[in-house]
Amino acid sequence: MLMRTLHWKTVCKLLMVFVGVSGYQLSLPAAVTAAPVRVFAFNDLGMHCYDPDYFVLSILPPFNNLHAQVISTGPSPSILDSTAVRLVYKAQADATGSINTTSAGKTNFWRFGTGWFTGTLPVNVGLTGTRMPGAGNPNRPFGPFDPAKEWFSLEGVPITVFDDARQINPFSLFAISAIDRTTNQLLYSLPTVVPASNEVNCGVCHKTGGVAANPSVDPTIKWSTVANLERQARFNILLLHNKRNSTSLVNPVRCSSCHYDPAVDLTGQGPQNSLPFFSHAMHGFHAPRITQDPTSLLTCANCHPANPAGATRCLRGAMGVAGIVCISCHGNMFNIGKVTRQPWVDEPRCESCHTGDAVNNLGAIRFRKAYFGTPRNPIPRIATNKRFAENAGTLFRNSVGHNGVVCESCHGSPHAEWPSREANDNAAAIKLQGHKGPIIECKVCHGATLQPTLAGPHGMHPVNDAAWFDGQHDNLAESATEECRACHGNAGQGTVLSKSPVARTFVTEEGTFAVAAGTPISCSLCHESPL
Repeated sequence: MLMRTLHWKTVCKLLMVFVGVSGYQLSLPAAVTAAPVRVFAFNDLGMHCYDPDYFVLSILPPFNNLHAQVISTGPSPSILDSTAVRLVYKAQADATGSINTTSAGKTNFWRFGTGWFTGTLPVNVGLTGTRMPGAGNPNRPFGPFDPAKEWFSLEGVPITVFDDARQINPFSLFAISAIDRTTNQLLYSLPTVVPASNEVNCGVCHKTGGVAANPSVDPTIKWSTVANLERQARFNILLLHNKRNSTSLVNPVRCSSCHYDPAVDLTGQGPQNSLPFFSHAMHGFHAPRITQDPTSLLTCANCHPANPAGATRCLRGAMGVAGIVCISCHGNMFNIGKVTRQPWVDEPRCESCHTGDAVNNLGAIRFRKAYFGTPRNPIPRIATNKRFAENAGTLFRNSVGHNGVVCESCHGSPHAEWPSREANDNAAAIKLQGHKGPIIECKVCHGATLQPTLAGPHGMHPVNDAAWFDGQHDNLAESATEECRACHGNAGQGTVLSKSPVARTFVTEEGTFAVAAGTPISCSLCHESPL
């Protein structure tokens, strides 16, 4: 049985970004209970979109991906593989009562769309054979274990934005559960968001009479008059495409049959070299034609579900809550549409904003833009201090951090990084550690008191450990002064890297101290600063 032991690595120098590391906490919140294993599950992208209608054309099918790691807890935690546990999933009601067990009757994909991608499929079954839980909401088997990533994968869940009451819920929950292979006992279950949206707003411009479907565009085109406005806009797109490109498209049309799109390349062996990228065609064509202020999100939100007034508002994680917008990381549409850019590969990097710690960075602990230059010609910032960098040549969503634990296990999904604006996103972190935000409580996996160390994720010291503030940190502070400054500041005054994520009460030799959530932990909080 493969059980990858999580030994501590070489002592690191820095402390964890966003984590509120204080090292003075007494115990885990009461909401956290002991468990032999923990499940960490997440969506790969933070949002998956699908077409609201498949009668005329198709860009994306209903297709959602989840990954999960299972960790055996204790002094030496281990990542468990499929010989130790099996994973299952089912729909879970959220705090409002919303639950999504089936996609039947919520999309016409199975009526019009499946033949474009594969043979006819039963309702509720996705392109990879993965299915919605369905009637009775039984547990369904999760996907296989990937030994290279040390995670379980579930690909192609055909979920829609509508819950079982036909109400819009872009952030429906699944319960991802680990079952002991030998005893068949339920070990742990984690609520996990399976995000979906059908906000593809082609009609903003392409409905008849709109800026892209009127006589001034081309007086020779007879624009669609069908009553269904979604189909009307899509018919107009085909008409305009035929006129501008001398094609003869008639519905139904699958865009990726002519424009390569890695998002719908199920085999990973698509014709990258023979077909132009869909992203290049779409973004390159529209870049000079959509003129809204991109900082309002409306430029991107014409096609992506990011409109602040929309139902989804998919940019909802820690960065979105802080006011970071699409172009802050990706640049503008001219940049996204460049033929020299490889879609789904040339993406922004964490290290481009998180360039180091409090004393060793590229000019700021955290930047609000991931590049030098302009949004049209961005030059990614590359950190020399790699404390918060992804793995070399690897995106955040595929990177591995603390001894085999993938970054998303502790930080959440892209666009939905903890803490999120959405309660359903935060449900997993709250169950794991008792509060929202990145997973920082060492006892979630390690359980018992740790030895004094700075070898946690990103150089983190023990958190929620009475022994740490009862003397352990004193000795390290004397021998590792620079490591302390890295997070707590040159004078030990506290920085954004040492903020407490929740209200804490510390009991020390100097007395009892109450700290409000968001307080940067400083040396002088309890005693005179040795720094």
